[in-house]
Amino acid sequence: MPHIHEKVDFTVEVFVVYRDRVLLRKHDKYKIWLSVGGHIEPDEDPTEAAVREVKEEVGLDVTLADDLLQVRCQTRTYQELIPPKFLNRHRINDTHEHVTLTYFALSGTDAIKEPEDREISDDCKWFTETELDDPAYEIDEHIAFYAHRALVQLGRKAFA
Repeated sequence: MPHIHEKVDFTVEVFVVYRDRVLLRKHDKYKIWLSVGGHIEPDEDPTEAAVREVKEEVGLDVTLADDLLQVRCQTRTYQELIPPKFLNRHRINDTHEHVTLTYFALSGTDAIKEPEDREISDDCKWFTETELDDPAYEIDEHIAFYAHRALVQLGRKAFA
């Protein structure tokens, strides 16, 4: 999706865990390893955007990690959302920035289904903890940090 706002857009990124691996994709435009993610549409909340982006980009149905399940409150007019694990602001270019909500999620499969309407495909790879630190992959430090944290938090749950 193109940028919605002139100066700052709100986006989500999702570190998807399956068993002892975390999914990253090599961005077509920037040629760097990133998580799955994208812009939050004007008619959706961040958790809806996170689940939608994963489905659109890699065809996976995921469950977002929620540390506060026991505290959820929902009525006809009120709903608590799953909080992101991290929140950051970063520069895209000289005139545009993103505020990104970072989520962790579990997948029940590692079978990626590429969208049929996509012309150019990003490379996707399920990384082990060791591979995240392999200099050959040139994974940015903050991406490796989030990916490691997702594996620590969700790796054991993936086998439950």
